[in-house]
Amino acid sequence: MSDATVPAHRERLHPGPAVLAAAVGLGLVLGLVAAPFGTPAAVAVGAVVAAAGVAALLAASPVVEVRDGELRAGRAHVPARLLGDVVPLTAERMREELGPVLDARAYVCLRTWARTGVRVELDDPADPTPYWLVSTRHPELLAQAVAAARDAAAA
Repeated sequence: MSDATVPAHRERLHPGPAVLAAAVGLGLVLGLVAAPFGTPAAVAVGAVVAAAGVAALLAASPVVEVRDGELRAGRAHVPARLLGDVVPLTAERMREELGPVLDARAYVCLRTWARTGVRVELDDPADPTPYWLVSTRHPELLAQAVAAARDAAAA
């Protein structure tokens, strides 16, 4: 594997334990709803719903990475040469960015269980998207990786 294919930063935004517990709880509740149909049916319904909920949450967890000269967040990707300033965001600052100061044209890759993030300005005259807001549990590391990729692309 060459250095170009090794990600400078890679993170899958898996849900936290509380969110996974909520999916299991939903399975338990629906199992209770199915209790009048018998214990085996209630257990089966509860187990299937809990497993499906956990599986869906894990499958829907986006990957955020800087690799091969690109920033990737979920299914979207942008070449590092088109990136501008990158700012790591605390949880409080992320709430502000998602609230009163949010530009409706911005690309947002948000997972509520990852409360911190980065704001990455775009420098592409052909793209109306002014910036990306990307959730991450490691905003400083992602910001450093994005800046390094951007600087390497400019060199």
